[in-house]
Amino acid sequence: MATIRPNTKPLKTVKPIAPISQRLKVTWLIWLVYRLLGLPIFISIFNPSSPDIVGGIAWQALWLVPALILTPWILRGRSPYALLISSMFTLVYLGASGVVLFTRIYGSSWAEIAVYLADFLLLLAINVWLFILLKRLPSMNNVVKKPRQ
Repeated sequence: MATIRPNTKPLKTVKPIAPISQRLKVTWLIWLVYRLLGLPIFISIFNPSSPDIVGGIAWQALWLVPALILTPWILRGRSPYALLISSMFTLVYLGASGVVLFTRIYGSSWAEIAVYLADFLLLLAINVWLFILLKRLPSMNNVVKKPRQ
């Protein structure tokens, strides 16, 4: 006699969200501080023309306005929609950082290149953590909402 088996699918293992979220938060905050303060200070030290530190900080603060707006979403790390938008913005930051790094390779000192490389690597890490976190969060299109009562 043949036994009838129900259609069994292997259970998908749920991977933890908290460690990736924590890594994202720490990397994000390190990048914000580095971009706002570290980058202008190090460039002022390593660049032979010694650009103004205060002007550099003001320029970076202006450049970071979208990132500062995204910071609460990144620190909460729960909304897939918000993190998806954050991911798009950080990809733009990553691209811009890569272009700056590429242009600085020609004619800059190794120390100055290292400053821009650190910025690029921090942004790359942020984008990797965002991608992993988005993969681990619940699906956005199969959500069953409870009716209001």
